[in-house]
Amino acid sequence: MRTIQRSVTNDHPLRPGVLLPARDLAVAWSLIVVIAALAWVLTVGQALDMGIEPGTMGMALPLFLLLWVAMMAAMMLPSVAPVAVTWAKGITRQSGGLTRAVRTTEFLGGYLLVWTAFGLLAYGGLALTGDLVDRHPEAGKWIGAAAFALAGLYQLGPLKNICLRHCRSPIAQLMRYASYRPAVRDLRVGLHHGAYCLGCCWALMVVLIPLGVMNIAAMAGLAALIFLEKLWYRGPQLARVMGVAFLVLAVLAPFQDWLLLGLQPSGGAMMPSM
Repeated sequence: MRTIQRSVTNDHPLRPGVLLPARDLAVAWSLIVVIAALAWVLTVGQALDMGIEPGTMGMALPLFLLLWVAMMAAMMLPSVAPVAVTWAKGITRQSGGLTRAVRTTEFLGGYLLVWTAFGLLAYGGLALTGDLVDRHPEAGKWIGAAAFALAGLYQLGPLKNICLRHCRSPIAQLMRYASYRPAVRDLRVGLHHGAYCLGCCWALMVVLIPLGVMNIAAMAGLAALIFLEKLWYRGPQLARVMGVAFLVLAVLAPFQDWLLLGLQPSGGAMMPSM
């Protein structure tokens, strides 16, 4: 724990949400951006092949989870990179780069495990909404409106603020993690931080139901939003602005087909505008 304290106090003061000096951040991000870039290549390639369809797009659960993890790695890792590297650097400051790389990998594995578990819920939700749209095409309008409204209300709620505050400034929590037993400690830290990140961002993933799970533009937009919420100094204000924006989209969704690309019937027919 003293090691982390020295690393925090001896370095230059750090802004909320920015946990390492610029030089260290450049190195950290360069490594994790490579992983995220590979995940983006896989995700975009699959999206171009599959197109935008409602529900699970006919995917079995194992294939869906594989693609879901790739999506989460692409969208989430750039924003979590400073926390992951700060943990590895602070706890193993006297160790070599290989040790830090292994521990960072274990941290990221725990983090992605949380999002994999959420993927199980996402699969069930997509299967349900896809079945509803196929049976009752008009239901897509109200499913889309409900998804945007849920995201908007959560963005403005207290739990979002609590989780976002942790994701932006987790130093105190990282110091507490130093007291964990060494066995699978890094995995546990990744799981715990992943749970906070899930609490911060799960509602943003819900808007992929109307916009389309394989909608590349929607994925890129949400990834940029998550990155800015966590690392930009005006991130909390941006989260609230987007909450209002989602509520506006909830009102517009029943009348705008372009907001419901992921809720069109499987046959490809467009729902009539009201």
